[in-house]
Amino acid sequence: MRFLSSVEMEAHELTIVSSSLKELETHSNLDTVNLGQHVLAEFFECDSNILNNIDKVEKYMIDAALECGATIVQKCFHMFNPYGVSGVVIISESHLAIHTWPELGYAAVDLFTCGTKCDPKVAYEFLKKMFNSKKASFTELKRGIIDRETLKLSEQPFEVAEQFEE
Repeated sequence: MRFLSSVEMEAHELTIVSSSLKELETHSNLDTVNLGQHVLAEFFECDSNILNNIDKVEKYMIDAALECGATIVQKCFHMFNPYGVSGVVIISESHLAIHTWPELGYAAVDLFTCGTKCDPKVAYEFLKKMFNSKKASFTELKRGIIDRETLKLSEQPFEVAEQFEE
């Protein structure tokens, strides 16, 4: 796995902003465009042995990032005593984060991607399968709303784009 340098990161961030502005220019039917998609996911009735295994949780989070088309920058995971894992995969498009409660078969996951290259819902579906979740839900937020008229960030709260529960 190759990590990006700070110069590569700055160039990538500029690409994300310019691609969002270009999307506004090319799609005249859009009033706004957003800088990022933020999926807040809840996985229930998961395999407790997976949720309490730091190596598997880390692998699945990294694989989820790659699966959705992200570029991995860094990762950090921690195993709690007596059980539970927390971790984050920093991607050039933002981050994927997790905390598990194996004793409850539950994982709370945060999937935030910027630009149009990555789809956090792809990571959501991948993790649901890997954790053997029997029930899952998510809320998708649109973050960093850019106004068509001013081409500036709108100083408003995020927009709830979608909610899904199985």
